Amino acid sequence: MNDAQTSYQTLLVTEADGICRVLINRPAQLNALNPQVLSELADVVMSLDPVETRALVIEGSKPKAFVAGADIASMQALTASEARDFARHGQMVTKALETSPFVTIAKVQGFALGGGCELAMACDLIIAGESARFGQPEVNLGLTAAFGGTQRLVRRVGLPVALDLLLCGKARTLSGQEAWQLGLVSRVVADDKLEDEVQKVLRGLLSAGPSAVSETKRLTRDAYNMTLDAGLSAEAHAFAACFAGDEAQEGISAFLEKRSPAFSQ
Repeated sequence: MNDAQTSYQTLLVTEADGICRVLINRPAQLNALNPQVLSELADVVMSLDPVETRALVIEGSKPKAFVAGADIASMQALTASEARDFARHGQMVTKALETSPFVTIAKVQGFALGGGCELAMACDLIIAGESARFGQPEVNLGLTAAFGGTQRLVRRVGLPVALDLLLCGKARTLSGQEAWQLGLVSRVVADDKLEDEVQKVLRGLLSAGPSAVSETKRLTRDAYNMTLDAGLSAEAHAFAACFAGDEAQEGISAFLEKRSPAFSQ
């Protein structure tokens, strides 16, 4: 993706200075996820330059909703086989966000329910406004979560809270403040400070070593699926590899010389 701005049918995408911003643009449907949104999100993630891109920010087009869930109307006529394909489609997108070399950020204001909560949880950081409402109401439709909710939620908040949200559905949602207290989100701020906080996070990322950030994301994500000994070994190898390139030398020299580092992409 090389254009400064690219418009899809359901997304508005802009790129500048290593930051890609994606606005899910279905305001009449509260940005609900349907197959087209998922396909376009996948296209954005897969087409970004892994070297030039430092961060991807996803947000909704209306203050009332980040993503209110999956598009229920588009699901009504699904066969069991088609439903499995839809679930796998959403899981592919969320997995792509997790495994991308760049940092992924969900900027959440308003509803992040069902597929919206799942999309946010696939991002590395969730920056939430106080108006945010997180929940997994699928059971109220006679459904289970499909885009990773039963898997990622328990990893984020632990089994008791995950079961409370997943089993009670719309009877149990979390405010932005509750979500932060329980470890679901990274930061919570007043709604009118949300963009300022996202900018603060982006400035922090851009001031750090690109390879160091990417490797730190990989190591931390992989920790979920590794024993402690295997993880420590991977960490030591990654640390050693830092000294084979110029990035660590620039960072260390800048620190000793009391100046800001000039990292290359």
